[in-house]
Amino acid sequence: MNEKTRSYALALLLIASLGAFAPRARAEFVVQITRGQDTAIPIAIVPFSTPPGASSFDVAALVANDLDGSGRFKSMSRKDMIDMPHRGSEISFDDWRRLDDDYILVGRTKMPAPDRYDLSFELYNVLTHQRLFGYEIHTDAAGLRLAGHQIADKVFESVLGIRGAFATRIAYVLVLGQVPHRTFQLVVADADGANPHVVMQSGQPLMSPAWSPDGKELAYVSFEDKLPSIYVQVLKTGARRVVSATAGVNQAPAWSPDGKRLAVTLSNRAGNLDIYVLDLATHALTRITHNPGIDTEPQWSPDGKSLYFTSDRDGGPQIFKVSLSPGSRPQRLSFQGAYNAGPRLSPDGSSLALVTRVHGDYRIGTLSLKGNGIIHVLTHGRFDESPSYAPNGAEIIYATHSSSGRGILALVSTDGRVQQNLMSPEGDVQEPVWGPFGSE
Repeated sequence: MNEKTRSYALALLLIASLGAFAPRARAEFVVQITRGQDTAIPIAIVPFSTPPGASSFDVAALVANDLDGSGRFKSMSRKDMIDMPHRGSEISFDDWRRLDDDYILVGRTKMPAPDRYDLSFELYNVLTHQRLFGYEIHTDAAGLRLAGHQIADKVFESVLGIRGAFATRIAYVLVLGQVPHRTFQLVVADADGANPHVVMQSGQPLMSPAWSPDGKELAYVSFEDKLPSIYVQVLKTGARRVVSATAGVNQAPAWSPDGKRLAVTLSNRAGNLDIYVLDLATHALTRITHNPGIDTEPQWSPDGKSLYFTSDRDGGPQIFKVSLSPGSRPQRLSFQGAYNAGPRLSPDGSSLALVTRVHGDYRIGTLSLKGNGIIHVLTHGRFDESPSYAPNGAEIIYATHSSSGRGILALVSTDGRVQQNLMSPEGDVQEPVWGPFGSE
């Protein structure tokens, strides 16, 4: 990968080279925090009370893991807790304050019926004794993990003022085995990499997963018929359909904000790549770019009236924006450095995450769409690629390589101060994409 990141090089490979539904992936990720905030907020997550016969799933431990994994909180070890209150009235605030906790979360579990759980929980400011919130979640045993993520979301938002994204999901491609006996899996998992499920498996490459705006479907590229085709798959049922299988290249699908169209990259008879918009109801195609260079990796603007994309029309990969109005000319956005590719728009539409080359290494950066065009480099790897924003805009997930050269996932906060790796015990992990709110 001397001149292109993997995602951009695949566009060239596709020009030249012109499953089954499974219930669960084989292994879960291990979270490794590589950089955290020096001012992580101390918090006590007290184990919830549980009645006899209740599930052994530890909701409070999951909450602590979520908050610790964000790098913004530091939860107290249970062995250091002076007691185990389950209600606000049981908290000895002066004692917890002497242990340097700023916040304390307490909770209790009830079972009103077999396999029914009522989780009641409260968050307090230890210094002021203020009750910041009190909620109750009703679920079954299978929903306890999701409930834990939702509790962590409430704590995160209450303390930081940023909506939590622990209860959302990610999708990625997992490659198992070696050439020529590789297996490709499209996997959906919790945002922390746990609870993985295989939604598509093939002996041929799977690429470019993209979430629908409502989180109910994934679009992706599959080579199962030896040539690239774009599929849309319903996650709940596994039902899938081909939406683009034109002769040549079909790649890089991106959903419009209303979920009715896909921006895609297609090739013409000469092999040139351009951006098109596909109407999913009528299958009508509208060509957006007309240039002899490679135009690929489209992303929609929030209003659905423009597209961001990668193009080498000026001699090397750079980021452009084009209006969908007829006759519009693309506008170049990136000028810092000789290589910028793979734009992904932040949820608030204020910036782009991208892959930028720094001294021969490929790293994740952000480009403000309201600033002076400076790219802020966030990561320090050699082959960082495929950035995707969390739906709250606080973090970016991306693909990178471990010290052994294996593909792994990593996360970085948008200020670069918090970083963590999601280490899969097997295979190469590629092309992560973070689902929207409501994708749980």
